[in-house]
Parts: sequence; C-alpha cells; structure tokens
Amino acid sequence: MSLTCQYAVRQCARTLRSSSTHTSRTAAAITCRRKRQETRRWQSTEAATNPKIATIVDQIGSLTLLETADLVSKLKTTLNIPDMPMGGFGGPAAPAAAAPAEEPEEAAPAKEEKTLFNLKLESFDAGSKPKVIKEVKAMLGLSLVDSKKFVESAPKVMKEGVPKEEAEKMIETMKALGAVVKME
Repeated sequence: MSLTCQYAVRQCARTLRSSSTHTSRTAAAITCRRKRQETRRWQSTEAATNPKIATIVDQIGSLTLLETADLVSKLKTTLNIPDMPMGGFGGPAAPAAAAPAEEPEEAAPAKEEKTLFNLKLESFDAGSKPKVIKEVKAMLGLSLVDSKKFVESAPKVMKEGVPKEEAEKMIETMKALGAVVKME
C-alpha cells in the first residue's frame, strides 16, 4: 500500500474511534471514502477510469512477483506476443536477420575493406598525462573528472564506429601527445 493510502486508512480509523454515535461513524466513513478517492484521482493518469479496469489494476497490484511473472507469460501465450530482446545501453546490437546463402561462385572474389573502426587507448607517457586527459576531454565531450578516470583506466575503447580518415587523424593527435592509440 502506498503511503497516501496508509495515511487515509489511519485517518479513517482515528475518526471512527473518536466518534461515538452511528451517524458520526457514517459521516466518517463517507469522509474516508472521499479521501481515498481523492488520493486515487491524484495518483491516476486519467480523470475517469472504467471501474472494470480499476478492479483489474487493483488485483494486479496486489500480486506477488512470481504471480506477476506467471501472468505475463500467460498473457504472452494467450495473445501471441513474441518475446522481445531487452537491450541495455552500450550493449551489443540486436542480431540482424540472417543473410541468404551466397552462391559458391560469388564467394570471396575480393575481401571488403573495413570502413568503420574502434579506437582504443592502449597506454600513455606519465609525463604527458595532463595533455592526454585534456585531449580525451575534448574528443569525447566528457567532464574533466570523467576524462581523468577514463585515461587512468587504459587500455579502454575511446570511440566506436569511426571512419578511417577521422580515426587516423585522432591517432596522430594522440601520438603527438605521447599516447598509444590503436585502430581495431
């Protein structure tokens, strides 16, 4: 139960305990219901909800984690909903659809050149550490603290999917500062 509901229940209980006659208890119960409705309205996203949906939502809200997982799996099978991969940030991309099988005659006439590369900071000279930190800050758009942590945690991938010309320029810049950057 949320804190606002608990508060409303406590207030209702106090009001009921303090009232001595039946009519005052009825008035307190009405007040209690109004407070609960006000908190529900405040928490809801719609002004008026279908009572059938509201009861379903209340029932789902009272389920345990295991019961909720069972409900989700049952709904997926009943409604024929496919499982969707849940990707996080920075994780590998979702696998692409399988390409049709190539003809043996067309296989490997010439190896395609790679156009996008990953840049990895391998190491740096201790004396040039401040310069390397400033350059990493400028290249990656990090804060000074994050840039320092990044440089100190070398070897680490700096950028992914960089075109060859841009990658070579970045490698030359970092090499001039005393850092070793590799193109993968």
